[in-house]
Amino acid sequence: MIFEYYSLTDPGLVRDNNEDSVAVDAGNHVVVLADGMGGYNAGEVASAMATSHILDELGRWLSEGGVEANPREIKRAMEICCDNANRRIFEAAHANPLYSGMGTTLVMAVFQDSRAFIGHVGDSRCYRLRGNQLQLLTRDHSLLQEQIDAGLLTAEQAQFATHRNLVTRALGVEDTVLLEVNEFRSEQGDLYLFCSDGLNDMMTDADIGALLGSHLSLEETGRMLVDAANDLGGRDNISVILAKVQARTARRGLFSRMLG
Repeated sequence: MIFEYYSLTDPGLVRDNNEDSVAVDAGNHVVVLADGMGGYNAGEVASAMATSHILDELGRWLSEGGVEANPREIKRAMEICCDNANRRIFEAAHANPLYSGMGTTLVMAVFQDSRAFIGHVGDSRCYRLRGNQLQLLTRDHSLLQEQIDAGLLTAEQAQFATHRNLVTRALGVEDTVLLEVNEFRSEQGDLYLFCSDGLNDMMTDADIGALLGSHLSLEETGRMLVDAANDLGGRDNISVILAKVQARTARRGLFSRMLG
């Protein structure tokens, strides 16, 4: 498989600063998106620390031979990089009063041939469009999701909940964190969307799926998603990473080319 990537982050229409951070290592097929929180400018510090550390550490491991690793080794490497980033953010938050209480959600992926390893902490999401079917591949680590799972709220009621952004898991809040990692099979034509809640809080999954299925370039699709969230109010920072899966075209030999 070959992959095409595009990333975009936008402050939205309400907030003065952007606490989201996105990073893509196309060579090693790693994407990382983080949505920071806490204190004056501390959220953007936490998210930037998460994306830069994970991208550097995981990219280095993959380039030094990790690309040949088995699924168990890749998942473990993702967990270790996440845990190391968590500890750096946690220590920085306790060393500098300006950063006290900072943290960040996270969604990340490693693409390896026909396999996609998706990891997340908090309520940043990953969707996959396959054909005309949009599927949410992550499950929010949030109080709202726990209440939905317990039957205390319906999906319809959850749309109007005032506590929808209270996460139950984040990097930097405690000295350890659990990255949830799942493996999926990729197929030709799959389109993955990684996003902060500034997108999916403003748009329904149906609207997101419609834009993803517009058959435009990744840049045009990404900008349409951000513009749509802003058109609906842009109450939070909006970040997206798109990853498109395409089959590698086999090279034809000289004799077969001569025969047409």
